[in-house]
Amino acid sequence: MGRLLVLAAASIVVVCSVSCSGGGSASPAAPSAPSGPVTITIMRQNGTQSFSPNPASAGGQRVVFRNADSIVHRVRLNDLSLDTGDLAPGATSREFQMPSSGTNYHCSHHPDMIGAVNAAGGAAPPPCEGAYCGE
Repeated sequence: MGRLLVLAAASIVVVCSVSCSGGGSASPAAPSAPSGPVTITIMRQNGTQSFSPNPASAGGQRVVFRNADSIVHRVRLNDLSLDTGDLAPGATSREFQMPSSGTNYHCSHHPDMIGAVNAAGGAAPPPCEGAYCGE
């Protein structure tokens, strides 16, 4: 009889440790938002200056621009609502909030350097207009 009581008590402890504490078949946690800003790197690739990733999936998110090139760059949104100021080699900009609708940007020192940020949800940014569209 003593052995039966010990088994019954052990069963209750096991059942409670799985179901009472929320273990077992709990619903999956919601995906968490990125904890830090998205980094867009300014780099030299195949002899030309470029941004990576391009386009960046950062609509509605905070971003920083990191200059991994050996020369100074200055990133601006095409509508001029964001300006990193000059970024020396190795420097990283302050954080900027990207528009949820996506956007296009360029290096003001190198007009052929253009980039884009996709809209929140991954849609392409609005059509590029103006002098910095690589046309």
